[in-house]
Amino acid sequence: MSKIFTTLGILLCSLLFLAGCSTENTTSKKDNNTLTYASTDYTTINPILNTHDELPDIIFSGLMTYDATGNPIPELAESYTYDADNLSYTFKLRPNIKWHDGKDFSAEDVKFTLDVLTKDKTLSASITDNYKDISEVNIIDNNTITIKLKQPNVAILDYLTIGILPKHLLEGKDLMTDSFNQHPIGTGRYKFESWTPGQNIIVSKNENYYKHVPKIDKIIFKIVPDENARALQVKSGELDLAWLNAQNTKKFRNDDNFSVYDFTTADYRAIAPNFNSPFWQKHSELMSVLGYALDKQAIIDATLGGQGEIAYSPIQLNSIYNNPNINHYDYNPELFAQKMKALGWQKGSDGIYEKNGERLSFSVDVRENEEERIDIANVASQQFKNAGVEMKVNIVQKLDWNTLEAFLIGQAAPFDPDNGTYVLFVNNASGNYTHYNNPQADKYLIQAREELDINKRKLAYANFQKEWADNPAYIMIAYLKGNYVATPALKGLSTERILGHHAVGVMWNIEDWYLER
Repeated sequence: MSKIFTTLGILLCSLLFLAGCSTENTTSKKDNNTLTYASTDYTTINPILNTHDELPDIIFSGLMTYDATGNPIPELAESYTYDADNLSYTFKLRPNIKWHDGKDFSAEDVKFTLDVLTKDKTLSASITDNYKDISEVNIIDNNTITIKLKQPNVAILDYLTIGILPKHLLEGKDLMTDSFNQHPIGTGRYKFESWTPGQNIIVSKNENYYKHVPKIDKIIFKIVPDENARALQVKSGELDLAWLNAQNTKKFRNDDNFSVYDFTTADYRAIAPNFNSPFWQKHSELMSVLGYALDKQAIIDATLGGQGEIAYSPIQLNSIYNNPNINHYDYNPELFAQKMKALGWQKGSDGIYEKNGERLSFSVDVRENEEERIDIANVASQQFKNAGVEMKVNIVQKLDWNTLEAFLIGQAAPFDPDNGTYVLFVNNASGNYTHYNNPQADKYLIQAREELDINKRKLAYANFQKEWADNPAYIMIAYLKGNYVATPALKGLSTERILGHHAVGVMWNIEDWYLER
């Protein structure tokens, strides 16, 4: 009910806006050089604790960054060398870089950040296993640092894109609770200005940025978590740029008053069980059967307006490492019925499968503000019901991995395939929330992380994908397009980059954007 009132309130406000009640605000906005961007809500802007949103990437800088093709290149580093015999990288840092508070940036900050990621036992972050191969970080001088590894890690340069933290502000602090997380100081393209909880976060361009200073003066990250509300506010002109789901984007296509950008993303949707829950502890064998009951193309057509492709692998979008020769679990209701019979399941009087007096019934949780995921879950639920499986859809405000049975998950591996597989699927890894446990998959992922020979690495990932398909961690459904709708006044966006989860990464070239008001 509260959701209905919220939507009505937004609609009323939008109508009033169109009637002229906000003319003054609109005029002032269009007269300045400020971009209003639709944002999800935040709890932290610390790049170590938040790897799924735009703000950390434009406020902070890493030793490395990604170029347009998704390859790591020097950023805070001016250059680097690799000593294969000693498994060590030596980075020469750019001179004369300043933190947003005016303090000097140095190698001390790099060491501090990497020590936090590798030694701080109080740190609770999903990415820590990406850094566990670092054995030593040694400062040569203020502008030179060496990072030594325990064993080869082919993806380590990707992980050094993580935002570097200021030692002078955080040394001796509890990184999990410090107010820095809501008042960040970085070295990046934009500086934090203010945060009005539940309303907006404002940043301004860093005039002392060590590379190309951005053209847009300010960005207002307006917090609009509801997908339908975003579409209304784009239409009314309250938002200059928003990531919209496929159904809402459709309303703006072929409308000269708006620009629509369709990014390729590595963002997929899947049903992710909690393998620690009693149902999946007892029935994990169903994971290699249930996929046959889903008509994934029909789900894409019904919920994404065709803006997506059928998913079968977590690294499917990687042109180098994808293995297409694995089981895709294509829709096959006859095969599904055969396999269910072989497992001892029979349909009961209500059409739902039963075994030893137990109905085949489980639940999937979906967050209330993600309309597209709710739609996907509901269509999948109906398809399952038609096949004899009861999947109940729980719409929740927050996720609790201790109690949920499954989640309509979204993940992505847009860059090196290690970054989107290792921490999610290796047993007890820092991002393995589903408690997936597959020793063979672990073996191949470890091989792939450590293998320098690209052909051997391809083989390791090919083997991982086959093992993962034979014993799935998820029921894969679809890869999504990244649909952004903008005012035509906004120029400079580039769709060259493959975006990540929630189409994050759109601001990868934000310094080149400008507004023609």
